[in-house]
Amino acid sequence: MLFGDFRIEIVSDTEFGLDGGAMFGIVPRILWSRVSPPDEQNRIRMNMNCLFIERGDERILIETGIGDKWSEKLKAIYGIKRKRSLRESVEKVTGYHPEEITIVVNTHLHFDHAGGNTTLDERGHVVPTFPNARYFVSAAEYEHAENPLERDQVSYMPEHWRALKENEQLEFKPADYEIVQGLRMENVPGHNRTMQCVRLESGGRTLYNFADLVPTSHHIPLAWIMGYDLYPVETLAAKKRLLPQAARENWTCLFYHDPDMPLCRLVEEDGKLRAIEHAAL
Repeated sequence: MLFGDFRIEIVSDTEFGLDGGAMFGIVPRILWSRVSPPDEQNRIRMNMNCLFIERGDERILIETGIGDKWSEKLKAIYGIKRKRSLRESVEKVTGYHPEEITIVVNTHLHFDHAGGNTTLDERGHVVPTFPNARYFVSAAEYEHAENPLERDQVSYMPEHWRALKENEQLEFKPADYEIVQGLRMENVPGHNRTMQCVRLESGGRTLYNFADLVPTSHHIPLAWIMGYDLYPVETLAAKKRLLPQAARENWTCLFYHDPDMPLCRLVEEDGKLRAIEHAAL
């Protein structure tokens, strides 16, 4: 798909499930279950919609999904339903081999955003999934990942980034920076202090990847905030700032965890915002 001067594609990793109560925080189950029905273990369907961006010689992958370094026990806990590896999905969707990806970017280093940074080789050793890529993450997020809080330490698994550092592929970036002209990372506190969102601007159009600020289209209502967020009041402030702007300016919105409608736009009706399927790009 063309987006101004860029080619973009959605590379979906795999479906998995997280507890619906945790995903919707203070919202009562009677409300969130209407739009996101849970399974018998109270898990809701989720996906990981990685964003491929190509311009010139750069082939960029934003996020790497959940990865494949999981025991059978953890696969069962998270309801991981993998049909093919991320490497296979990248090649199928983009037409490029994993060796041809030049830049990989993580908005933050939680296992469901950075798990596919690395994989296991035939000897069972952890190695970079994209062996020729530069991997970008904010320096502040890296420091937090290496020294997490008790509340979020379960979300950080060092095997997703330490092999990259040892291989000298990991590059530490500031809170806000430009990957290539027109493609920027922006620090948006709330989920934690150091998560970033993605802004792509080209040809008078904007694509905004909300990462875990608004994980699915069902999280558009302002108070529908994940229980996982360390700073929910800051999440609320960011949503109040960004979502109305997205509707006014007709942004293409990417909701990373949405299993059905990852790309959409927002419209306001009767004072409320809702997502509608985006027309062909």
